[in-house]
Amino acid sequence: MKSVLKFLPVATLAVGLALLAAPAIAQQAAPPKASPAAPPKSTPAAIAAAKEILQIKNASAMYAGAVPGLVEKTKIALTQQNLNYQKDLNEVAPIVAQELQGRQNEIGEGMAQIYASEFTEQELKDLVTFYKSPLGQKLISAEPRAIGLSMAFMNSWAQNFAETVMGAFRAEMRKRGKEI
Repeated sequence: MKSVLKFLPVATLAVGLALLAAPAIAQQAAPPKASPAAPPKSTPAAIAAAKEILQIKNASAMYAGAVPGLVEKTKIALTQQNLNYQKDLNEVAPIVAQELQGRQNEIGEGMAQIYASEFTEQELKDLVTFYKSPLGQKLISAEPRAIGLSMAFMNSWAQNFAETVMGAFRAEMRKRGKEI
């Protein structure tokens, strides 16, 4: 199982989860409230509201290809380790994909459980109302682009700042009489 997990498209999932978590992250910036001793218990209504939020945000698009993607990546890894079985592995892959079809829905169920454990039922209902509002709809449509542009900015900044860091290292090493 561990060897299969390393094949998850981590970057894709991370970006997708960042899109889904934006309201939670924004709330974390608020001053901390007195934390209860135990996390709130998820009610069926809270889980239903969490599922509605995930549906509104089209979260399933993020993991829709999880099963075929993992099947393909596993097939490739097994083929690399067992070159003599390439033909068989190519024939087995669609069978395995068919047998496991639909299992990606477990991701959505788990995400709904997580949302329902992190937010109260009322907060989830309020989020549903928000995401259905014009501003919520704008957030859903504009956020992926804003996050993409933000990530591009961060990458550009990091590349430029790396030059500054390199310059600082060189200056400090020069003070020690060493050129790098």
